[in-house]
Amino acid sequence: MSDFEIAIEEHENYSVISPTGDIDAYSVGQFREALSGLAEASKLLIDLTGVGFMDSAGLGALIGGIRRNREHDGVIVVVCQPSLMKLLHTTGFDRIVPVTESLEEGLAELLGDDASVADS
Repeated sequence: MSDFEIAIEEHENYSVISPTGDIDAYSVGQFREALSGLAEASKLLIDLTGVGFMDSAGLGALIGGIRRNREHDGVIVVVCQPSLMKLLHTTGFDRIVPVTESLEEGLAELLGDDASVADS
């Protein structure tokens, strides 16, 4: 079992969820619960840069979280490192939501014209 933590930051016009560690059968429940708590966020950045591995359970939780957020008309952008980028591209996930490799790109994608106020 790996160490797994989730940080959530609430900003004025967006929220950020940042899991750290592997998202697998041991941690997926915690990840799913955290995403559920952000289902009504109008703009959500999912920062997976601290995730080294994600199995199919993690991918399912991610897709479920996105679906719940979209039911509330939310906008989501995912940020991840190259190893996860390959997984998300191979599975077609990057056709569902924007996926970027840096927080700066992710915030620009999420906030558009409001990106200049994102440094708060």
